[in-house]
Amino acid sequence: MSSERDFSDVITGLAKKRGFFWGPSPEIYGGSSGFYDLGPLGKLLKNRLESIIRSSFVKTNFWEVECPTVSIEAVWKASGHLDGFIDPVTQCTKCGQVFRADNLIMEQNPDAQIAGQTVDQLTETIDKLGVVCPACKNPLGPVESYNLMMKTRLGLEQDAYLRPETATSTYLLFRRFLTFFRDKLPMQVFQIGKAYRNEISPRQGMLRLREFTQTEGQIFILEEDEKSWPQYDSIKNQDLPLLSNKAQQKGTTDSVTMKVSDAIKKGHFQKPAYAWCVYLAYSIFRNMGFSKDNLRLRQHLPSEMAHYAQDAWDLEIHTQSFGWVECCGIHDRGNYDLTRHQEFSKEKLNVSVNKQPVVPNILEIAFGIERPLFCLIDNAFRPESELRDTDWLQFPPEVAPIQVAVFPLMGKDELLGPAHQIYDELMEAGFIVQFDVGGSIGRRYRRQDEVGTPFCITIDYTTLEDGTITIRDRDSMDQVRVNRNELTSILRKLVRGLVSFGSLI
Repeated sequence: MSSERDFSDVITGLAKKRGFFWGPSPEIYGGSSGFYDLGPLGKLLKNRLESIIRSSFVKTNFWEVECPTVSIEAVWKASGHLDGFIDPVTQCTKCGQVFRADNLIMEQNPDAQIAGQTVDQLTETIDKLGVVCPACKNPLGPVESYNLMMKTRLGLEQDAYLRPETATSTYLLFRRFLTFFRDKLPMQVFQIGKAYRNEISPRQGMLRLREFTQTEGQIFILEEDEKSWPQYDSIKNQDLPLLSNKAQQKGTTDSVTMKVSDAIKKGHFQKPAYAWCVYLAYSIFRNMGFSKDNLRLRQHLPSEMAHYAQDAWDLEIHTQSFGWVECCGIHDRGNYDLTRHQEFSKEKLNVSVNKQPVVPNILEIAFGIERPLFCLIDNAFRPESELRDTDWLQFPPEVAPIQVAVFPLMGKDELLGPAHQIYDELMEAGFIVQFDVGGSIGRRYRRQDEVGTPFCITIDYTTLEDGTITIRDRDSMDQVRVNRNELTSILRKLVRGLVSFGSLI
């Protein structure tokens, strides 16, 4: 790909052209930053990611809940969001545009070390690095704090806010969970739903949205159970790419791969239950199709840590567009949240341990879905080359929006009937399939390459003679003829990675 092409613009252009996402939305009214529409392929891709997330949580004994997206002011006062859910912003002294200060610094100085800086320190950094308004290139004003909560009203008088994350609405159900789980801890729950943040000047397209879908899993747990977590044994010998806060303080930016058990021995993780949560988050993103080479786990610096946090790591994805992108947080929140809501609601949010009231701790995995969706498209992008005259997407087959395309060689003869039958059979078998009769076979292949379809099926006149069809592989562009009766079984093995395409040739 030509270095003159801005990578994020190229990916966004392809995504819009082929129906992954459009925006800012609503486009016909000029659009509003931070809002995007998912097109048919984007929605299919998101559905696949949600399915992987849901399956990963359910298989590890989490139970799903769904809560309202609006809560009264008292909830957010108790949670700390009303007073502390803020971003640092700066305003151009000339044109008046407002920007998120830390993001603007990193856009213009990708190697800057600003994690945990106060608004005064960010102001100094802007002056020191010469960061200017991206719109008119004039100086920026001092950095100030800006609350991200979206306010609304219930009825005529009651103030309320759209939730900026799903977790708080889950915490409020603690007493109900105790009943459901028969007063037995730990309790594991998760939620997938909309969240809203009134970003002052959303930039970087799909990476920073005002409305997004968030997934959060919580474990309500006693401290002694955190140290004795049965599931830990099943993952202690697994590898994780870790970038500790101590390494960062020494100026290191490269992660080190080590076994989970070694990470505990070295003091990177203090509790087996928390280490298990970190590994679960990592495994979810691996299941989404991200390469090990593009994932790392970065520990929060002491200056980044919330005052109540006992530990916090971010899972980051390396992108071709924006470098390392934070996509998931794994937090040891202690008992802060339940203690606050107990104090403000005047309701008991504790359990009895040796006849003494104890407020449980919370371990949390939290991430939006649109960020990994964009990162997956970014990581899958392959530029045009001598072999292909178009940009294309190399999605892992299991997460590709369209897994199989079915082509009759000709669209106006006896090939249509068998082609439709094969299409129906594959849909019935659970594949997402597209039927395409428009243009030459070569043009149809190119269209499917552009959207990342791993396998194309061609029904030709030989099919009518001997019952064989052609499977074309996206990555190698090789083709092989197989018996129609074996097609579904072969495709299932190919999609799941149980056989390679080369083994069929």
